[in-house]
Amino acid sequence: MKAWRFDEEFRLENLKIVEVAEPEPGPGEALVRVRACSLNYRDLVVARGMYGGGVRAPLVPLSDGAGEVVAVGAGVTRVRPGDRVAGIFMQKWLEGAPDEAKAASALGGAIQGMLAEKVCLSADGLVRFPAHMTFEEAATLPCAAVTAWNALFRSSEFRPGQTVLVLGSGGVSVFALQMAKQAGARVIATSSSDAKLERLRMMGADGLVNYKTTPEWDKPVRALTGGEGVDHVVEVGGAATLPLSMKSARRGGHIALIGVLGGGGQIDPRMLFARQLKLHGIFVGSRDMFEEMNRWMELSGMRPVVDSVFEFDEAAKAYEYMASGAHFGKICIRV
Repeated sequence: MKAWRFDEEFRLENLKIVEVAEPEPGPGEALVRVRACSLNYRDLVVARGMYGGGVRAPLVPLSDGAGEVVAVGAGVTRVRPGDRVAGIFMQKWLEGAPDEAKAASALGGAIQGMLAEKVCLSADGLVRFPAHMTFEEAATLPCAAVTAWNALFRSSEFRPGQTVLVLGSGGVSVFALQMAKQAGARVIATSSSDAKLERLRMMGADGLVNYKTTPEWDKPVRALTGGEGVDHVVEVGGAATLPLSMKSARRGGHIALIGVLGGGGQIDPRMLFARQLKLHGIFVGSRDMFEEMNRWMELSGMRPVVDSVFEFDEAAKAYEYMASGAHFGKICIRV
């Protein structure tokens, strides 16, 4: 069977299709015929060799994938052949708080990922996805959607009627917008593109700010809240945007720190205690969160926003498209 793999130094040009032996499920495992994968910014960081320790070649990349179970090993009762499933981001984070062992089970980084025709995973590391979704839509859920769910509904004291600020139009931000609106929140969205802001408006965003034309975008955000600031910030930029996110939040507000799209840097912590802000680091979530989110999606009928779908042999082009920053929502690869 075929898989995409880094066999040497992590650079995008070193990602190649290789022939590998078809895996066989051992006790407690399931063999999954992968039908679709999706890309996250983390995957681009891995491909550029910038992810840090714990990632070693040879590596099959990508944490996010969905497919159907084709065989199971001894003792497996959780799933059966024919089930439509997605892998959870950290294969050992089933419930409760994160720890080092759970973090060391992240697909496409600490362990082999999903960008292959078939994969063997622990049956405990699989969830059935909402029946109304395609494989491509389901492949967007494990990282970005669970992260947004954790940020809004697990790490915070979210209540209907509150205001949520989302930054940009990548996967996590778009999921957060969808979830927050369906849960009864007012949402303010930022982007550097007026065209993307219009799409965010059509999805229900109540306030819009172009951070390219308005570098001090915290000021219009606060103006849109009558000077009070937002209740929750879904912060994906990191050090580059966190100072303005802190200024955008109300006193006692909550900031879910998710990504480092804007790079690293120094942060002055004085505003955190001066404004009594709650800063919560989010690194995806557990299987328990994933299944809770799936139940909510089943009831709401929510569908992920898929920007584009590349074919399996175009995986490198999918990475290049993500690097361009032109996408809105999620980028998928059909397997």
